[in-house]
Amino acid sequence: MAKGARNVCLERLLDETTWTQSQFATAVNRVGTEQGRPLKYDASAVNHWLGGTIPVPKVRPLILEALARKLGRPVTETDAGFPTTHGPLDAQRSTVEGLLELGRHDMDPTHPSRRGVLGTALFSVALTIPDWPDVVGRMEAVQTGRVSRIGHSDVATVEAMTAKLSDLDDQFGGRMARPMAAAFLVNTVGPHLRADASEKVRRAMMSAASDLLYLTGYMAVDEGLHGLAQRYYVKALELAGAADDHLTYCTTLRGMSVQAVDLGHNAQALRLANAAAAAAPNAGPRMRAFLAGQQAHAYAATGHRAHALQHIREAEVAMEKAESRARVFGSYDPSALAYHIAQVQFGLGDLAGSVENMAESSKLRHGVYRRTRVRYDAMLAERQLQLGHLEAACATWDRVLDDYPLVQSGRADDRVATMKKLLRPHLHNGTARALHERARSVTVAA
Repeated sequence: MAKGARNVCLERLLDETTWTQSQFATAVNRVGTEQGRPLKYDASAVNHWLGGTIPVPKVRPLILEALARKLGRPVTETDAGFPTTHGPLDAQRSTVEGLLELGRHDMDPTHPSRRGVLGTALFSVALTIPDWPDVVGRMEAVQTGRVSRIGHSDVATVEAMTAKLSDLDDQFGGRMARPMAAAFLVNTVGPHLRADASEKVRRAMMSAASDLLYLTGYMAVDEGLHGLAQRYYVKALELAGAADDHLTYCTTLRGMSVQAVDLGHNAQALRLANAAAAAAPNAGPRMRAFLAGQQAHAYAATGHRAHALQHIREAEVAMEKAESRARVFGSYDPSALAYHIAQVQFGLGDLAGSVENMAESSKLRHGVYRRTRVRYDAMLAERQLQLGHLEAACATWDRVLDDYPLVQSGRADDRVATMKKLLRPHLHNGTARALHERARSVTVAA
């Protein structure tokens, strides 16, 4: 840490929070723990920062995030009186340049610069999310690059590749599929976005790129790289707006809500879920179910019982209308609805009902969605154990271990680690002991 003049900017921010120095230190430690970097700062450290000592670079984002959460707005390095760093993900770059830089630093697992983009793992509740009026139609003019002109066949190629990457992600996990998605963004999609095209093709390409960015962000969530996922999601919002694509814009906002609620940032999750629904006034029944189900989950997580029940019923009614229609890539299905019903019940304290609907969701999902099966069946087993149904939980966890070695997923890793921890107090039971031994021997595909 370097010592300089008293940091009046940081002092002003601290005064605005009304925190004591000890409370400030505790908030920073909490953010560090979320990122897997436990800290032990106390009031004396804060006093040093206020006196002009510059925190080490890896701690500064944690300080900014703690302040942003308290103040409810983004806080920059300049705001806090810290030296400004201009990394490879400078937000002032144009939309296309920004997504190229993002993908370029994410695509090569062996490249030293990738550490910078993977270091953006911190989820920010104060992230600035562009509203629909702020992004619709706004993007720099297309410039001719090494691809002279693109047509509908190029758009179809991007759409088909996105669908294939989605299949790979679901079968094998985000850790395996995301570098391929990033490489495709850089090597193919970026040049296409810079190429000459008719207005219709140009918008279709931006829409296809937005879908791919959303998927890549989702895969980053799967690996636990939550700040990186947010960057992909924001780029997806920008391109969806530029393409006048309400569907992908709303889908991305909903995805951000899912990310937030899974991390326990429930108020932020509700704000994003409601924003997604508000931006889709003319949604069809399946999309309505897709959005309302997430609203119900977020309302339940925030303790709003009446609103949660209202929205889950809306999702059920919409799904009944949608089931007679053909399904499309990435669509909402009955297994997803059963999962949302289970999450609403769990959030409202109905553990037994939640287990029943999680089991129904698992049955409907049988044979498909491998990575999702691992995560959701692990959640089902945890809740079965909470009910005291040890044998049933072990049977469900056994299914998890059938699929787990084939999936490269940070979230799946976390669930299996939780399983081992929860089984330890029950090792006197032969079934639990056998399962625990099997779990210790299981390895994930390289």
